Amino acid sequence: MTAYFQDHYAQYFMFILVTSIFITLLAIPSIIHVARDRHLYDDLGHLRKIHNPGIPRLGGVAIFVSFTITLLLWNVSTTELPVNYLLTASIMLFAIGIKDDLAGVGHHTKFLIEFIAGLILVVPGNIRISNLHNLFGINELSYIPSIVLSVLIITFVINAFNLIDGIDGLAATTGIIVNSVFSVLFINLHHYELAAVSLTLVGAIIGFLRFNLTPAKIFMGDTGSLLIGLVSAVMALKFISLNDASKIESASQVSSSLGIVLAILIGPISDTLRVFIIRLAKGKSPFRGDRNHIHHRMLTLGFTHLQTTLILALLNGAIILLAFTFSAYGNLVMITTIAIALFIFNQMLAVFVNAKNRKLANTIQGGIEKL
Repeated sequence: MTAYFQDHYAQYFMFILVTSIFITLLAIPSIIHVARDRHLYDDLGHLRKIHNPGIPRLGGVAIFVSFTITLLLWNVSTTELPVNYLLTASIMLFAIGIKDDLAGVGHHTKFLIEFIAGLILVVPGNIRISNLHNLFGINELSYIPSIVLSVLIITFVINAFNLIDGIDGLAATTGIIVNSVFSVLFINLHHYELAAVSLTLVGAIIGFLRFNLTPAKIFMGDTGSLLIGLVSAVMALKFISLNDASKIESASQVSSSLGIVLAILIGPISDTLRVFIIRLAKGKSPFRGDRNHIHHRMLTLGFTHLQTTLILALLNGAIILLAFTFSAYGNLVMITTIAIALFIFNQMLAVFVNAKNRKLANTIQGGIEKL
């Protein structure tokens, strides 16, 4: 970042945001045209799809191109976040993502690439978590456990974003919320280059969302969701590590950084954990797709894609506010409070879904009896 933009970071952020939005808006119509001309539609795994066929799934290409060009164009670089490693990992996920979008990829291959990308960020990039702040009685982590945990977090968050990309606008809206909050936090910490990276992705997603809200003209596909997950995971680890270094004035925020990160990423994290636990409890592979995600359950209640996205976005925002409200009490209290709030929400949702299923079953039974 040049000296001028260090002194005028507000204008710098505006340039970044406008540039990334513009590039995505410029790229997507051409991608839609090429995809339709070449019949590159969203027909993979059609049995679990809840959209009409004939919609391109290459929106992530525009997000990736916008993110990469904007970072390079505005010289977003910092010693705290080696952009060369971030872009290396992003290109690896772009390659596997576009292959999956066009021809399909086995989950073993995808996990391998994600693991290698995470390893690149954690080891040479030194983007890792090193302190759990007495969560479960654990504080400082030694080097190897720190590497293992950090790679697992990156891989998990990447896949969590991939799994919530099931309805129009949800993954994109979540990505905007997550990285906007991280931007504000980094600005508050006076780490403007990190805020710039988050804002670059925010702008790229905003441009894409213009074409993804119901009725969707294009989907982001794995190319987009994997990138959003990667950057979100990196921002989460950087926020935690900055707090570990005590580079902020608030001691309470230092001791509650894990809870804050969990609250910011609560949408994809909680839904992924829930469906994995349910699948394992039923003796199924956790990677075998189904329609038990929270957005599927809300659609069952009759909500539209847009309504479901807005409700889940509001829930994410409420959890974030809740976390900051309890930040002075430390990670354990924050995480417990968040878990209770989510449990109540999911139980209420389950009651409504079960009631609707019983009503439908009674209606069908009544129709059969009349016959």
